[in-house]
Amino acid sequence: MAIIWTGMVVVSVIFGLFSGQMDAVSQAALTGAGSAVQLCLSMAGVLCLWSGVMEIMNRCGLSTRLAQVFRPLLRRLLPRASRDDETLSAVSANVSANLLGLGNAATPLGVQAACRMARGQNGVASDELCLLVVLNTASIQLVPATVASVRAAAGAAAPLDILPAVWLSSALSVTVGLLAAKALARLGGRRG
Repeated sequence: MAIIWTGMVVVSVIFGLFSGQMDAVSQAALTGAGSAVQLCLSMAGVLCLWSGVMEIMNRCGLSTRLAQVFRPLLRRLLPRASRDDETLSAVSANVSANLLGLGNAATPLGVQAACRMARGQNGVASDELCLLVVLNTASIQLVPATVASVRAAAGAAAPLDILPAVWLSSALSVTVGLLAAKALARLGGRRG
């Protein structure tokens, strides 16, 4: 990424010099930096709110109950991973956090589940690990907390008015992702 960003800055400066618009390039850089800081600060409050909600859910046991709801489905999707209770717990908690749109809270749980699923695979991702990545990437979201915070920071009057579109698109992406992962697993002839 550092190479890409450096390349973009160098190209901008070169074009600014050749076109005589170096003042515009400088002004755009300063305005962009200020906007980035403003966006980060405005999102911080909403992210703190949702992180707090997740912590409350953890402490009152709601996230555990939500994870238990997913266990029967996850046992069918990931039969080998579900043999280990800790792996299944991490996967269930990851799916639950993604369902609530808490991507930042879901990441450590997904990494923990992936590390446990990768044991004994000799550096080759199993079909079930690939399926976990699909579930994590194309997760169904009931409340897109991160997107809503970005929309609120950008001045949207109703940041959650996108819910029906989010529900439909995330359900479709998970369905297509699962079907593709299962089809590729069959084509590869690998089990696991």
